[in-house]
Amino acid sequence: MSGRLLRLVCTAAAAVGTALAPLPATAVPEPEPRERSVADLLTDLQRLYREAEEATENYNATEEKLKEKRAEVTRLDTDLSKTRLSLHDSRGAAGRLARQQYQSTTSISPYVRLLLARDPQRALDQGHVIGRMARDRAETVGRLTGTEHRADELARRARKALDDQLTLAARQKRQRDDVQEKLADVQELLASLTAEQLTRLAEFEERGVEKAQEELTTSGALGEEDRKPTRKGETALRYARRQLGKPYEWGAEGPRTYDCSGLTSEAWAHAGTPIPRTSQEQWARLPRIPLEKLRPGDLVIYFPRATHVAMYAGRGKVIEAPRTGERIKISPIASHPLLGAVRPDRRDRPQTPRTRNGGDQPPATEAR
Repeated sequence: MSGRLLRLVCTAAAAVGTALAPLPATAVPEPEPRERSVADLLTDLQRLYREAEEATENYNATEEKLKEKRAEVTRLDTDLSKTRLSLHDSRGAAGRLARQQYQSTTSISPYVRLLLARDPQRALDQGHVIGRMARDRAETVGRLTGTEHRADELARRARKALDDQLTLAARQKRQRDDVQEKLADVQELLASLTAEQLTRLAEFEERGVEKAQEELTTSGALGEEDRKPTRKGETALRYARRQLGKPYEWGAEGPRTYDCSGLTSEAWAHAGTPIPRTSQEQWARLPRIPLEKLRPGDLVIYFPRATHVAMYAGRGKVIEAPRTGERIKISPIASHPLLGAVRPDRRDRPQTPRTRNGGDQPPATEAR
């Protein structure tokens, strides 16, 4: 084969190989990530805040149980120390009786001694003394036995109370970690947003609250707006007002920082009416009232699991410790999804309103 033909064959083979070779894949551009809507961002942010507040209230509930258990351990330890001292005294008395009985042991029965006695009356008197001593011995032995049983029972209860305390402390640590994890999720989401997004988010949330507030007030669900607080309700409300501007801090009960239920429980404690520490317990244990019967000082509960609480201030407003990063403030009552309302001082009569000429008016009929 000539060199020219060889070159043609090689060229043709190369051309065929090129034609049969797979074509390079055309690069398909990935779709641009769609910017999340403000509504989606707000939904996620509110969910994270709600989860953090629920974790906070769980932590608070465990803290209350832990306080009770610490007090129980202290009380049991004190009782056990007193019982052990009493047991020591009882054992000393029992030892003295045992020695006396050993020293006065005789093979002659009291009945025989009475028959042989020269002075039967004296023997009878001695018999009474002996009988009294026997009763004293029986009482001492009974007291010793009872004290031993009580000491054993107190020791058992003290050990169990201490075990319960350690269990609660471990649970509280897990719950504290849970709160911090939830708050870290909030911070991560906020840090991912631009200043423009944060502004739009705040405006969108505010418009939603305004709409919810308008719907609530125009529906007539709040009833009349001229209801008066009770004396204690006014005291609790004044306390809450004095906390305006202070920072929210989860798990805090004042005086510098508060969480939502820390504010309401401290306000009512200041008014002389202790109430449960957490929003869930406030909802579960305090008397519930319809929204149309609200009066200043009542507590408004939010979200299906009762994870947020505020104090009604009148005219459709509440005082609340809102959430991490914010301060105690006056907000519209419809700032969060409403669950209901409770009244810490349900049996107290509202203050009598004054007329313009200084006279008293009869109070409006209240739900009891």
